[in-house]
Amino acid sequence: MNESTKLQLAPWVATIALFAFWEVGCRLFQIPEFILPTPTASIAAFFQYFYAIMFNAWFTLWVTMVGFAIAVVFGLFLGVLTGASALSYAALYPILVGFNAIPKVAIVPVLVIWFGIGAVPAVLTAFLISFFPIVVNVATGIATLEPELKDVLRSLGARPLDILFKVGLPRAMPYFFASLKVAVTLAFVGSVISETIAGNRGIGYLMLQASSSFRVPLVFAGLITVAVMGVGMYAIFALIEKRMTGWAFRGQGRA
Repeated sequence: MNESTKLQLAPWVATIALFAFWEVGCRLFQIPEFILPTPTASIAAFFQYFYAIMFNAWFTLWVTMVGFAIAVVFGLFLGVLTGASALSYAALYPILVGFNAIPKVAIVPVLVIWFGIGAVPAVLTAFLISFFPIVVNVATGIATLEPELKDVLRSLGARPLDILFKVGLPRAMPYFFASLKVAVTLAFVGSVISETIAGNRGIGYLMLQASSSFRVPLVFAGLITVAVMGVGMYAIFALIEKRMTGWAFRGQGRA
């Protein structure tokens, strides 16, 4: 078996081993199902409530993607603005860090007051929790442009905007596409948090209703569904990153 095949099989083997350990541990220690259900019980609950899970999963997926799309546009714009100059970086970065430190779960009740329950708080929470990695990575990619390179470009007649958009922004693209993988998983966290607090649909809402009636296997079926969606979106953006930024790593054996 060659190295490439091993790398492709490794995630599957690790996942199967995790579920096997979980199953054996629950059965060996006779853990009650209402405390920690086995993977087989969770999968059985998934098929038992298949249509309800799919209905709510679709809702969670689209509100997450809408919030994530807003985060991409806003994060790219703010990242460029932050990294454009040392002054803007020094002025905006502490504000961004402070905002990111605020627990987003504390913001959801405010969003409910403003917009009511439903999709809008979920979209906004997904946006608020996922835009920070995009801003930081884009700003870092632009702000770390070598001073010597800037001096050479200025001596050749390049204006600050030329340096920013023709050199700085393309240089930040590997950082940008790498940040999308992190941001999209965080977007799922934000939407599910909002659905558990202020939702009337979605996986978070379904899990809350299931836990209130002690249907814990259904709760874990919902958790596994969110995990699968998150891994799927991560894989999609990892592929996009490889396609769009392979040029950045060709000399490093990573493309």
